[in-house]
Amino acid sequence: MINNKILALKYRPQEFEDLIGQDVMTQTITNSIKLGKTPNAYLLTGIRGVGKTTTARLIAKALNCLKNSNEKTKCSRENFCQSCAEITNSNHIDILEMDAASKTGIDDVRELIENSKYSPTSANFKIFIIDEVHMLSKQAFNGLLKTLEEPPPRLKFILATTEVRKIPVTILSRCQRFDLKRISLEKMFLHLTNISKSEGGNISNSALKLLAKASEGSVRDGISLLDRALISQNINDKKEIQDKDIRQMLGLADKSKLIILFKEILTGNQKEAIMFLKELIESGLDAKNFLNDVLEMIYLFNRRINLGPIEKDMMLSEAETQLIDEHSKNLNAEDLGIFWQLTIKTIEDLKFVANENLALEMYIMQLMHVKNINSEEDLSSNALLSEGLKQPIKNQFQENTDISKDKPKPSNFKNQLKSTEQIKSNLASSPELSNDSTNKLEIKTFEDLINVANKNKEMELKFDLERNVRVVNFNKGKINITFNEKLNKNFIKILTEKLLKWTGERWMISLSKEEGTKTYYERAILEKQNKIIKGKKSSLSREIETLFPDAKLINVTEESND
Repeated sequence: MINNKILALKYRPQEFEDLIGQDVMTQTITNSIKLGKTPNAYLLTGIRGVGKTTTARLIAKALNCLKNSNEKTKCSRENFCQSCAEITNSNHIDILEMDAASKTGIDDVRELIENSKYSPTSANFKIFIIDEVHMLSKQAFNGLLKTLEEPPPRLKFILATTEVRKIPVTILSRCQRFDLKRISLEKMFLHLTNISKSEGGNISNSALKLLAKASEGSVRDGISLLDRALISQNINDKKEIQDKDIRQMLGLADKSKLIILFKEILTGNQKEAIMFLKELIESGLDAKNFLNDVLEMIYLFNRRINLGPIEKDMMLSEAETQLIDEHSKNLNAEDLGIFWQLTIKTIEDLKFVANENLALEMYIMQLMHVKNINSEEDLSSNALLSEGLKQPIKNQFQENTDISKDKPKPSNFKNQLKSTEQIKSNLASSPELSNDSTNKLEIKTFEDLINVANKNKEMELKFDLERNVRVVNFNKGKINITFNEKLNKNFIKILTEKLLKWTGERWMISLSKEEGTKTYYERAILEKQNKIIKGKKSSLSREIETLFPDAKLINVTEESND
């Protein structure tokens, strides 16, 4: 009967030594039990499948093991004592496990509190294990407060949750918290390898690596996926399970095929790229998994471009690394940044699109379009267009500059994908942008520009110029600036149009990598503070402070002699 257990239950840790990836937590808990300094309540947090409930049972075993009270009693993995055996089989009378997802109300907690008044029947401690504790109602949490802080001497609470932020601070402060980490890829791979060998599975290392990656750090998920794979292998014991079999089982795309698909996109072979995509779809490709694989591929290309050759990556073969090295030559950080944003947008669109395959085909064509409109040929025909369209897109992905910290929001992405022909036609058709303006103004400084905006009652533009723009260089016909995240998304377009209208000339607005000076508003505040500091040192100010001790200098203005 034991052999028919699913692997996730069969290989559930029975001792602290069996837990993987939680060494610090294990050491802390075992030390506290040996020293007799155990808390009233434990709180175990972490994602699904990392061992929260298992750890709770291990704590219960360690607290109630019979060898704690009698050194002659033997208790080991092969032969548990009576207490540990009953906890393992979930039939210990003093260990109560409660699922807070199904018992959320104050009545359930009141019953728990009433039960807590009675001493343990056969164990050293009565232990209440409450799983998914964040599901309790507000009244239920309030009912637990006093008992958690001052429980009966031989009562312990062990709380487990995946949503620690939903637990009130009053509860958190009464518990000793332990955060269970995701299991690393290497440790997961070794764990799955050992289980596979124990089960006599015929599965390749590359397939096990894929399963380890697909588990996303969850041991239970990893073992469950291995169970699926071994069941399919049992039909034909002689056949070794390969990574392609796992990809087909999970609906994943072959990484080498994904890299080749990228090559077709970069070279503009639309027909070949669509045919390649259809082949992947026919092989059982899952749309969301495919797009997440694309995101990983974009990351790998970006890593290759910015950090050099990829070395010692457990998830990449030598052939795949060579393909990335070869095809990354035709890419730059700008392209990859836009690809990333468009891929995320497509993942969101899948929620609303009935036919996912059409969405993927449209996505491939959009990638080609984005690559084309970002080329230098399309953007070099007009200086205004070059700075107004290309720079905001490039600005999203620059590093080590103040601009890169203030990225335009992804929601503006579709506005940045307008074709240059559309923008040209808008410029040509706008009567405000005519060079026949009769009232031509001369703007020599940044302050002149602010004053002109104020006179023309362009309050929004004036506000942006004063508070959200830092000037790097200001010359006639060209302004070099940096900005913060509060800047209007259409600022460059608006400023360019207004300058053409006011001066009769086209101005180039460029975005700099340099930090720039303080904003006009910041300089004004600093100047005011300096005047106040200087004013406080004057003899007049001192005389006033002597006569009026409560007086405070708040501003200094200069009066003209007229």
